[in-house]
Amino acid sequence: MGRLGEKFASLRAGNEKALIVYLTAGDPSLDVTKELILGLERAGVDIIEIGVPFSDPTADGPVIQAASQRALKTGTTLEGVLKIVAEIRKMSQIPIVLFGYFNPIFAYGAEMFARNAQKAGADGILVVDLPPEEAGELRIHTDAAGLDFISLVAPTTGRDRLKKILKGAAGFLYYISITGVTGTAAPKIDDIAHEVAKIRKMTQMPIAVGFGISNAAQAKEIGALADGIVIGSAVVKLIDENQNSRNL
Repeated sequence: MGRLGEKFASLRAGNEKALIVYLTAGDPSLDVTKELILGLERAGVDIIEIGVPFSDPTADGPVIQAASQRALKTGTTLEGVLKIVAEIRKMSQIPIVLFGYFNPIFAYGAEMFARNAQKAGADGILVVDLPPEEAGELRIHTDAAGLDFISLVAPTTGRDRLKKILKGAAGFLYYISITGVTGTAAPKIDDIAHEVAKIRKMTQMPIAVGFGISNAAQAKEIGALADGIVIGSAVVKLIDENQNSRNL
């Protein structure tokens, strides 16, 4: 069992839920990203999602799109992201998921990416624009490297497709609470409760809910339904608003 599995098992044993935080690597700089991650761990965050900036982040809302553009302008690359993962791993054992799009991985080389991501200390990857039907080659390399390949489940995912997704799922399931892009709408609690209950009947894998969670009340309600919650746009927005603050 890897760090992700151990974290969820430990939290379940204590009847606790995972707080997962997303931030965009390189916004405002890779050095600051590293310090933010270490600070988030000290503040009680359980799992980190590091967003690899990409020029056409179609699943992301305006907040994360802008963060990606800022990071790219400062010269952030996939290689640079892997370097800060390695630096973080020297100081922390917090589980790390690399979140991004397939194009940078393809340009880097799928086999080399999987090997170097594992070597750096990443625990899982989530490729938001790579459906299961097209993930075969990358999965060969990530499985060989021991990386958990995190799968997405959406409100529109039918039962038959869910069965296929579950066959290849690892680490945890990421349930998208809204249709659309990140951070642009409020999740509907009743709908989430229904969908999470449906998934629970088919798997014991941990379920984390993300997209659209922006305040403590939402986090508390959704946390009661799932094994974890993912906070992304709200954190990225705070980082942007405080880039010139000494307390960032």
